[in-house]
Amino acid sequence: MTRIPIWMDCDTGTDDAVAIMLAHALPELDLKGISAVCGNTTQRNAFLNTHRVCGMMGARYPVYPGAEKPLINPLHTADDVHGAGGLGGVELPLPEGVEYLTTPAWDALYACAKAMPGALRLVATGPLTNVATAFIKYPDLPGLLHSVLFMGGASWEGNVTPSAEFNFYADPHAAELVLKCGAKLVMCGLDVTLQTYLTRRQLDAMGDSGARVGAFVRACGFHAWKVFNSLDMKGFCMHDSCPVMYAAHPELFEGEMAGVAVETRGSITNGKSVTDLYSDKQFPFKNALVLLKVDRERFMEILTESILKLG
Repeated sequence: MTRIPIWMDCDTGTDDAVAIMLAHALPELDLKGISAVCGNTTQRNAFLNTHRVCGMMGARYPVYPGAEKPLINPLHTADDVHGAGGLGGVELPLPEGVEYLTTPAWDALYACAKAMPGALRLVATGPLTNVATAFIKYPDLPGLLHSVLFMGGASWEGNVTPSAEFNFYADPHAAELVLKCGAKLVMCGLDVTLQTYLTRRQLDAMGDSGARVGAFVRACGFHAWKVFNSLDMKGFCMHDSCPVMYAAHPELFEGEMAGVAVETRGSITNGKSVTDLYSDKQFPFKNALVLLKVDRERFMEILTESILKLG
């Protein structure tokens, strides 16, 4: 089996941690590197959390530091959902003997893409600051990538304001640049990610499985689960696992090509993703495949089986 090379760009909080574990566990994927960006938590926390998660799995992936703040807007984190450290209050040890790389995320990403032109899928699960910075510095990078699969945006309502999803809200200018980059884009917005959730029963089953990683998922996910439950949501949403799963199993998803833009100037609508999926008036472009449906049962089956086999 020819494995699919991917690069992950993460603001490693609770659901990013699960996404990294999934990318490591899926046999279809070949994870080449991980870059850390500010978002759910600070860039420093995200960088160290990524090392912690890799250490827990016994994996040694190169991890690169990225942006410490958005392109223009002030930093906005999500401590209320992910906890002050990003992992829901769970304290994982830093692995021993790790080399903490200093090459900037955008330089490392470009080098990797240039080494395998047309093959690398970029999976972005946080604000798109690192990706936008890379595209600004290396204008040929979009053409070197196979595609950009990102978690962000929503066709309807938001989750951080009535109109904006968190990753787009955190850095709308970066999202705007990526949406205009010309690369093949796959948008995993709230339309599809809210369908992928771990219920309390499923969280407990993972925690009771006897697997160390299962206990971690329950522990770090419980903080987020309490937040989502207070909002009458069905469970701990696996937002960031969606683009990872799509890279390996696109057959689980349904979507439509659409024109997608983002609001960067409105005071009420800042960060709102605007699509022409449901409007009579259409944009003069179709720049992204917007995922809208997922086979939730199969998605959760693959996710739980893949992660628990890590032990």
